[in-house]
Amino acid sequence: MAGKWDVVVVGAGNAAFCAAQAAAQNGAKVLMVERAPKELMGGNSRFTAGAFRCVYDGVDDLTALMPDLTKDELDRSDFGTYTADKFYDDMFRVTEYRTDGELCDRLVGRSRDTMRWLHKTGMKFDPIWGRQAYLIDGKFKFWGGLTVESKGGGPGLIEQHLKLAQQNGIEVRYGVRGLSLIYDGKTVKGLKVKANGAYEDIECKAVIIACGGFESNPEMRTRYMGPGWELVKVRGTPYNTGDGINMALAIGASSFGNWSGGHAVQWDYNAPEFGDLSVGDNFQKHSYPWGILVNATGRRFVDEGADFRNYTYAKYGAVVLRQPGNFAWQVFDGKIVPMLRAEYRIKRVSKVSANTIEEFAHKLEGVNPEAFLDEIKKYNAAVKQGVKFDPNIKDGRCTVGLPINKSNWANTIEEPPFEAYHVGCGLSFTFGGVRIDPDSGQVIDSDMNPIPGLYAAGELVGGIFYFNYPGGSGLMSGSVFGRIAGTGASAAMRNA
Repeated sequence: MAGKWDVVVVGAGNAAFCAAQAAAQNGAKVLMVERAPKELMGGNSRFTAGAFRCVYDGVDDLTALMPDLTKDELDRSDFGTYTADKFYDDMFRVTEYRTDGELCDRLVGRSRDTMRWLHKTGMKFDPIWGRQAYLIDGKFKFWGGLTVESKGGGPGLIEQHLKLAQQNGIEVRYGVRGLSLIYDGKTVKGLKVKANGAYEDIECKAVIIACGGFESNPEMRTRYMGPGWELVKVRGTPYNTGDGINMALAIGASSFGNWSGGHAVQWDYNAPEFGDLSVGDNFQKHSYPWGILVNATGRRFVDEGADFRNYTYAKYGAVVLRQPGNFAWQVFDGKIVPMLRAEYRIKRVSKVSANTIEEFAHKLEGVNPEAFLDEIKKYNAAVKQGVKFDPNIKDGRCTVGLPINKSNWANTIEEPPFEAYHVGCGLSFTFGGVRIDPDSGQVIDSDMNPIPGLYAAGELVGGIFYFNYPGGSGLMSGSVFGRIAGTGASAAMRNA
């Protein structure tokens, strides 16, 4: 490929675009190379709902990002606050205090400023009405620390990024797979790629790898995450096969983070092997806190109401994977069915329904019907029905005396029609990756020294998430560390 580039970014998802924008804003001539064809570009970001978890101390922080909110919209919304302390608490709690302190500090501490930077760059956002707030007594009350999404969701996020990249002179080339780094033992000086069936070298002053984890590589999943992970469905792109991680490790990068862990959700059992852009993230099934989950034995196996779904959904897919037959059924009755999220009403859904609980029990494929009926009887009897159900708070409506109690939102299963949804495990992204300098985004080698000319951002950065993650923190992490990496790479370019 002809031309001299300052910075080459590998990938074209949210983290990659943020890195490219930051580098370009600091004077770099930037090329992005994307393995996917143009019609499938955007990485996992394009498959998301577009939610960003960020610090905000009140409505003024939100109107700075969403200045078009009307007075009526503001009056009927209780946005609350999401302070830095709360974000830190959530990060440490859900990662079981494993998250790297410095990386977590940059993620939380720079989230608000990064959102303002994105808005100033031209990105548009909306409140997450409907998924993160229920209208009760004429008011939307937001919960779970997740309030803001990119306009148009994940597809809209990538469309906006593309438009802004074009405006800033950033070139994006498609069908170009990064294979290895051009490295002389001291400095990364370019990237070896395969494009149109031919091998080529791209010379540059810095490379930023931002091309995702290894979730689309069943061999790597099984090697690092363990037996059974080759059986999961992939929520997003088929192109995240660990290329960026492997090329960095090949020149001595330090591996870091939770290599046996990943963001894994309950996903339609009959979904395709990889994500389908015509469906987006709608194969997910996230209303489970209002119902119950049963496995093939007919028994519940998890506390569905342990916390807001924002803090449990990314780990419960792995719990389902460990069940007999690697599946579960989400069960609801007639009083909850109208509350189910929009993803339950798509055409491509694995669903059964019935008007009697006995008929229903025999429709749950692979489930012991007699044990299921016994489980429902015991569960219904254990629900504290004197406590009011409220989906906007941890309502304390629980069960008492069961082997696995439900902590909140315990609704009896007794009013027809009964509905159940067949779910398996859908893997979003993997948590293991490479180690970076938290202030420059520079990749660190196994001797704990920075590798000149190599930077990283996004899902292939290890050390941020362990076991679980707070919803919306993935796109936020990609934005924060993408900006850091782009700024770091452009500073190195000027000093070269």
